[in-house]
Amino acid sequence: MKTLQNLTGGVWGDSFEDTPLDVVNPATEEVIARLPGGCRADVDRAVAAAVQAQPAWAALPVAERVAHISAWADAVAEHADELAGLECREMGKPVGIGRTFIDGAVAGLKASAAQALSYDFEETISHPDGSATKILRHPLGATAVITPWNFPVAMVLGALGPLLAAGNTVVVKPSERSPLSTVRLFELLDLPPGVVNLVLGDARAGAPLAEHADIQLVHFTGSVGAGRKVGAGTGKLLHRAVLELGGKDPVIVDAGVDPVATATAVAFGAFINTGQICTSMERVYVHQDIAEEFIEALAEAAGTYTVGDGHGEGVMMGPLVDERQRDTVRRHVADAVERGATVRAGGSEPDGKGFFYPATVLTGVDESMLVMTEETFGPLAPVVIVSSFEEGLERAARSRFGLAATVYTRDPDHVAAATRLPAGVVWINQWQGGGPERLYEPAGDSGMGATGARAAYDAATRPASVHIAAGTASGEPRR
Repeated sequence: MKTLQNLTGGVWGDSFEDTPLDVVNPATEEVIARLPGGCRADVDRAVAAAVQAQPAWAALPVAERVAHISAWADAVAEHADELAGLECREMGKPVGIGRTFIDGAVAGLKASAAQALSYDFEETISHPDGSATKILRHPLGATAVITPWNFPVAMVLGALGPLLAAGNTVVVKPSERSPLSTVRLFELLDLPPGVVNLVLGDARAGAPLAEHADIQLVHFTGSVGAGRKVGAGTGKLLHRAVLELGGKDPVIVDAGVDPVATATAVAFGAFINTGQICTSMERVYVHQDIAEEFIEALAEAAGTYTVGDGHGEGVMMGPLVDERQRDTVRRHVADAVERGATVRAGGSEPDGKGFFYPATVLTGVDESMLVMTEETFGPLAPVVIVSSFEEGLERAARSRFGLAATVYTRDPDHVAAATRLPAGVVWINQWQGGGPERLYEPAGDSGMGATGARAAYDAATRPASVHIAAGTASGEPRR
């Protein structure tokens, strides 16, 4: 039984709080590790280390900071199989799928850090009278990253690149439900002491970190409720927050597309990682002209998503992260069926140990049902038949969430109309498409603060202007 420790100022050590939390393997329901519950004293110690280390880190040339980050990325790549195995044990993600996302995160970390080499940390604008204005982008100082349980490695790497490359130091608080891979990630770290620090625990660590007076920015990914609390805490301090919160992402399937191929793509978007992705397809609007063929193909595809321990060969879907998450899925399905929905595939969990739930397709759903209005975060694909693309577009926009949306169409006019969906990201004919150039800000209750590409560096720095009068080199003042 491994007991996890915090990393503060380059030193691994025990928490000031001695009440442990259990890490449970969701496939076997066995306790596999323990971690501290966390406390304010742990946070104070980690933040102090980050504050102390920040000036020296910021003083390094940008290229040197980027080289440090790239070396860490290389170390992570060498241990990707090990990290994917830890993710499987702590939150259920099949190893092969975990490895794919970790590889992508490593490439993303390198790309985002490399963007610092072309970012304008200093720009000089010359004026006709001989004076000049310097635009400087200063690092903020000590920052915090609070990550969710569904992508422990990828979410940490995705947030840290721009923050570190811009000259900030960081305190990371991973979810208490999946800390093992993050601890190992930090064991591979080779940065100056205090540049990156790790505090474990639940809200007893997260709340004081988000509200700490010396934390200049909080990058938080999680639920809407928790995100509101983070935003309120940083707002009182007049500090920054980047919040990526819940989603209820729609997919619109237009007439004219291949219904079978599109159903296969939608199944992947709805069921991969057991539907535990912020941008999982959670609402499906299909045109009536192809609806029946699409639904039959989607139900058939759902049956191919084999459920089991993610270490097993051929397993497509692991368990949900814990009993609480499976209860949410159960409740959403039961509510839909009670209100008239039809189960076309799945809909009942297997016997035995583990928090498993099959890929499930529902039809006959409407906006009165939880499965259409609340984030499920499970392997459910509720399907609504619409009479036109315009109806699908209108119903897709009927949500308090606005993280991402996907549209399958062959009509150029419908492509243009889809760009107006109230979402941070809109994918046309390719879910999860795009590269490091992507930047977005969630709409509605899905969060606030732009991320990606240059926006990540804008968020990680504070602009300042310095005006230099003409003739300043001579030392003579101007009236």
